[in-house]
Amino acid sequence: MKNPQPHWLSLDKETLRAWQMLRLRRYLAGVVLPFSKRYRALFKEQGIRARGLRDYSSLGRIPFSAKEDLLAGARDFVLMPDERVLKRRPGTILGALVRGREAVAEELEREFRPLMMTSTTGRSAEPAPFIYTAHDIKTLSVAGARVMRVCGARRDMKMLNMFPFAPHLAFWQTHYAGMEFGVFMVSSGGGKGLGTEGNLRLMRKIEPDVLIGMPTFIYHVLRAAVDDGMRCAKLSKIVLGGEKAPVGMRRRLRALARELGAEAVDVLPTYGFTEAKMAWPQCACEQPGDSSGYHLSPDLGIVEVIDPVSGEQVPEGEPGEIVWTPLEARGSVVLRYRTGDMVSGGLFYGKCPHCGRTMPRLMGEISRTSEIREMRLGKLKGTLVDFNRLEHVLDDCEDVATWQLEIRKTNDDPLELDELVLHVQKVNGASEEAVRNHLDEHFAAETETHPNRIIFHSGEELRRLQGVGALLKEQRVVDHRPPAAAPAPDAQLSHV
Repeated sequence: MKNPQPHWLSLDKETLRAWQMLRLRRYLAGVVLPFSKRYRALFKEQGIRARGLRDYSSLGRIPFSAKEDLLAGARDFVLMPDERVLKRRPGTILGALVRGREAVAEELEREFRPLMMTSTTGRSAEPAPFIYTAHDIKTLSVAGARVMRVCGARRDMKMLNMFPFAPHLAFWQTHYAGMEFGVFMVSSGGGKGLGTEGNLRLMRKIEPDVLIGMPTFIYHVLRAAVDDGMRCAKLSKIVLGGEKAPVGMRRRLRALARELGAEAVDVLPTYGFTEAKMAWPQCACEQPGDSSGYHLSPDLGIVEVIDPVSGEQVPEGEPGEIVWTPLEARGSVVLRYRTGDMVSGGLFYGKCPHCGRTMPRLMGEISRTSEIREMRLGKLKGTLVDFNRLEHVLDDCEDVATWQLEIRKTNDDPLELDELVLHVQKVNGASEEAVRNHLDEHFAAETETHPNRIIFHSGEELRRLQGVGALLKEQRVVDHRPPAAAPAPDAQLSHV
């Protein structure tokens, strides 16, 4: 795990999968099943034996886990080591003979004793806690250092971490990535920490080579920097996480960087989620609109892509839902965790054409199913609307700086039809009529619906609506319908 150029970089798909399954069998037999009451009972009930999971397709024998399971009992997913079992492990006995009992006891404490907790953001459900041990923090650090390498970081760079101070993965992944890689990094706490002015002061003071944070907040800060007449010519990379970063948003960030005097800036999205306890990066592409895919670490976990309806694994390169199984986790452990995230290009193996690394990659756009809403737009029945697609309309509109989509009830009456209100900040001197006509046309082309109203705002007004600096994640789509009138996202995802 410590080797920056691990041997799996040279393995073909079938050999890599067989090696992963070997690691999984050992992990289940030696770590999960002895110390997880939940999975020990589940495997017994289902008649599953770790040694019976021979090939990649046999993963399907392990039942899925989901957010609902975590919310029902997060403690059930925390490994609880049994001292009697640990003492009988061959490694414990050998270690005690070679290094002494105290040294082995200290190692076991680092492996299993809880030290840190992160949690989900709770945007679409109650926050679910996730426990880290020292072993997990080391894994988080190793994964973070790989993010640095794939993104093309150098140790002589200066980095500004603009993620909010919070018990959430994005901040801690960035913090430990910097520590493990050995690079100068300042953490500002984002909008909830030093605020916009504090981040601008830091940018003037340290002249960062790299900005790391949420797309909407970095966009807000860079626009403020442009308005303030700042120069940031040393900026060479913007690394994004915590939210989706569609192509239009990445293009906007590059354009703002050019206005600050930074001519060639790589804008690099990452993908991660609390339950994985790590994130994965994309490498830089020669053409800004290209995508290299999210470069995975197959020694740390197994990623599957499944048909969201049948639950079956899909062929390489086919779209589907992302499923995660760890291979190194202690603390909180979920097996075959259904993320609810859909990846449009599927899972690919082989050499990356941009950086030359051979590793599994998730290709295409990743959509959050929480942005699929059922709406009653007509008198007779509901309509599923996928708001993920709107980012490609609204972020690609050059005359719109930023936006928010609000879902309401007509006249705020719970029994009335739903309505869509689009809040936008226009730029480039475009007329309201021209922007309104453009957005209405393209909105309808993507969603087969029209916004009921388009309201124009100043930048400050829209930042207040989005919660920039006040919320952990800025709100791009908000549902202000009464709770009883706002159905949950479609569980089958048949309209994604």
